[in-house]
Amino acid sequence: MLSVETGQIMGVFRSFIFLLSFQLLYVANGSMVWLNQTGYEDLVVAINPSVPEDANIILNTKRMIKDASNYLFEATKHRFFFKSVKIIIPKTWKKNGNYSRLKTESYNKADVIIADPFLKYGDDPYTLQYGGCKEKGRYIHFTPNFLLNDGLVNIYGERGRVLVHEWAHLRWGVFDEYNTDAPFYVSINSEKASVEATRCSAGVIGKPVLQSCSGSKCEERDCKYDGQLYEAGCKFVADKNQNHTSSIMYMQSLPSVVAFCDKNTHNGEAPNMQNKMCNYKSTWEVIMESEDFINSSVVNGSAPPFETTFSLLQTQDRAVSLVLDVSGSMASYSRIEHLYKAAEVFLLQIIEVGSWVGIVTFQSSASIQSRLQQITSDAVRQNLVKNLPTIASGGTNICAGVRTGLQVKYNVEISPGSVTYGSEIVLLTDGEDSGMAACLNEVKQSGAIIHTIALGKAAAKELEEFSTITGNFSKFLPSKLIEAFSAITSGSGDISQQSIQLESKQIDIKSYEWINSTVTIDETVGNDTFFVIAWSATKPFFFLKDPKGKEYGSSDFTLDNLNSNAARLGINGTAEVGDWHYYIKNEGTTTQNISITVTSRAASSVVPPVNVAAYMKKANIAPNPVVVYAEVSQGFLPVLGATVIATVEKDGVAPVSLQLLDNGAGADTVKNDGVYSRYFTSLKSGGRYSLKVSAQGRNTTVRLGLRPNRALYVPGYIENGKVQMNVPRPEIADEDIQAKLGSFSRTSTASLVLDNIPTVGFPPCKVTDLDALIENETVVLSWTAPGDDMDVGKAVQYIIKSSDNLLVLKDEFDNATSVNSSDLTPQEAGSKETFKFKPENLRIENGTIIYIAVRAVDNENLTSDMSNIAKATWYIPPKASEPSDGGGSGGGGSVGLLCLALPRKETIKSRYSKAYKSALTLGGLIDQTLPPLPRKGEVSPHFLKERGECQGCQYAIEGSTFLSGW
Repeated sequence: MLSVETGQIMGVFRSFIFLLSFQLLYVANGSMVWLNQTGYEDLVVAINPSVPEDANIILNTKRMIKDASNYLFEATKHRFFFKSVKIIIPKTWKKNGNYSRLKTESYNKADVIIADPFLKYGDDPYTLQYGGCKEKGRYIHFTPNFLLNDGLVNIYGERGRVLVHEWAHLRWGVFDEYNTDAPFYVSINSEKASVEATRCSAGVIGKPVLQSCSGSKCEERDCKYDGQLYEAGCKFVADKNQNHTSSIMYMQSLPSVVAFCDKNTHNGEAPNMQNKMCNYKSTWEVIMESEDFINSSVVNGSAPPFETTFSLLQTQDRAVSLVLDVSGSMASYSRIEHLYKAAEVFLLQIIEVGSWVGIVTFQSSASIQSRLQQITSDAVRQNLVKNLPTIASGGTNICAGVRTGLQVKYNVEISPGSVTYGSEIVLLTDGEDSGMAACLNEVKQSGAIIHTIALGKAAAKELEEFSTITGNFSKFLPSKLIEAFSAITSGSGDISQQSIQLESKQIDIKSYEWINSTVTIDETVGNDTFFVIAWSATKPFFFLKDPKGKEYGSSDFTLDNLNSNAARLGINGTAEVGDWHYYIKNEGTTTQNISITVTSRAASSVVPPVNVAAYMKKANIAPNPVVVYAEVSQGFLPVLGATVIATVEKDGVAPVSLQLLDNGAGADTVKNDGVYSRYFTSLKSGGRYSLKVSAQGRNTTVRLGLRPNRALYVPGYIENGKVQMNVPRPEIADEDIQAKLGSFSRTSTASLVLDNIPTVGFPPCKVTDLDALIENETVVLSWTAPGDDMDVGKAVQYIIKSSDNLLVLKDEFDNATSVNSSDLTPQEAGSKETFKFKPENLRIENGTIIYIAVRAVDNENLTSDMSNIAKATWYIPPKASEPSDGGGSGGGGSVGLLCLALPRKETIKSRYSKAYKSALTLGGLIDQTLPPLPRKGEVSPHFLKERGECQGCQYAIEGSTFLSGW
């Protein structure tokens, strides 16, 4: 029977657990890089454990970084360089006397990762960026082939230059100045419309080229006009020799490029991510606003003042000491029982095979309960469980526990030297200790990583300092202690050995009521699968059904005599793929809390499991809302189409759930990159907030995608007037990257400590996907609706402005021409908005360009930032043939979009005739004999061109009633 007291104990206990752990807040502060005057120190490069040993990877990585240091120094006007670098060698490579041990470095904290992609889709370098402009990225990814294959240098440029390009993404939060989805755009120069390549600076010369290949034979020709812009597949090929020195974020492979675009050279018209994300600021302007720039100065001299130094560190077997508080206060609120339960799960299910584990308990003094034992069998795990504490008494001496936890490492030789470098301590305590400061320096010097779990508000505040000085970060979990321990996984990069949480749910169930739910086991997991059911008072009745209908009853679960409030079921072999259904009935006379936890490991060492990583951080835009992220991936490929629900909790506040989206709007930077995002605006007060993310994928909707915003694959160069094309980028069909993903379930956790809570409300978020086109002399707008508070709720009105001058709209939004949108009612955040208007006092004619921007207003009259600036163009090519000048300084010839609205009552032949003659007239061409009326089924948006009977008609009649009616 669950008493009122027991219920209160459970409630208090769930509210008092917080974990200070490095692993799960990496996005905000994971990098160990720091700026020593002008030199970057402690850059970490990590080689994935699955990469075969090859000394040339290390050699070429060193060369790349040395070259990058010199190039970075020149590109930043003698301000920055790479001073010291650490390269992490996987333990799967042979030991070497030149390799040292890791300290607090790890694969998970690396700035640069060297790893094969899960599926062979190319060697494009990229930087994973979650946030907006000026926000640091997560990591740079290079493939081993990129470092070993010199043939790729002509495609991406010299490796050191590529690294500087990616470093600017990672460190300073700038974006690409090219756009593979919009490689060309219409521009007006000297009142003349033309097509330009998306680039920076606009002075980079070249020409548009189409390369067509049949087998190994390829041919090149000038691009033809096709509808809005050049035909599909047209590439801008730059002259190898340029007079312009920028820009590194466009094409650092050009020999003349040694600088970032600045205020004077920036191309504000280009439809690229830099303009979209950074409000049309140049990359150099953004860099100059960074903390690095503000805190540095120019170095005299033509080269960096120091050569880059390298340290080679090799990963060792994981060594973990559980340092557990058994003081008298741990007897309160059943804490010692919950400690046992969670530590048991860690030992039996979480800690990886091959790891070493020791157990230390402390009160007024400390004692070793178990020296380090290597996890080689279930018998070793069970033996460690027997050493877990079950009794609490005495005072609290945290330093005694930590010191003893470090000493455990010295007594078992797990590697030469038997030092504490790279080892881990899991410190759990609920008490205060005024003497903690005495051992902070010892912790720092130990080179060990401290994961701290604090129970209760009385826990010492200095505990966070342990995590801070060893490279860890705060984590708070007002939930079961099991979740805190489950989060402490290896940082080696070998995800095939890590325990993965498929389900973690706590439910209050009324007396004699049932609950049932489903957890999905997909093809990427299934080994070492455990179901754990725990309860707060009376043992419930429960059973489990696998996808084939086999039942597992209560008697199939193991019930530990020392932990009578939990039952565990381990599935032999590899668990069946599909939906597992569990059914639980509360047989107690009062409501009790029942939890279900499901963990598993990868089914194969060569197929990475679907992984979910949760993060929370403060955005760097006023008034600094919190952003919730969840990265869903398999290997290095994004998983698209998942349903991702985040639940944010704080002590004493009702949980808030919100769906995270990967739609490229609101808090989400890039659409379809596998990073699901949302603003969290329900901030009540300062303190620790915890996050739990649940990701579900169904085989009918979920799929893999390619990383967007990859390095530019240079199509070729023009040398001495001759086009020299590179090998074409390998074509990647969607089905080629689709593995048997199927349905899946995942859970991940994170946290954030907030000190300064905004005292004012949140405005609607900035619209970042505004799009515009001209159709029948009408401007058609579309965008994703923002909310009342950032991307939550519903705004009350839109302010829409237009101008024929981009700078006027950018710098003087309020003074630009207003668009009447009084009849437009904002929809719920995330909905698709469309709006049409006819420009006033503006005649739409050939060469017309209209710029439009939007702001949203909420019910407190708070206004969003100005949206991205959309551009609507009405442009007809000046001549019929393909461009004679393949670009020159202008980057291309001309392109047209012709939209004709014809009365629906006219006959098909009449409409065809009028459309044809209108095209000729608007194109400035002489009348010609009308070709025969095409038969039904022949008409396409480009039929005039395809018939070949009107040599001057390179027009697409798109969006008109002529085509829609045919």
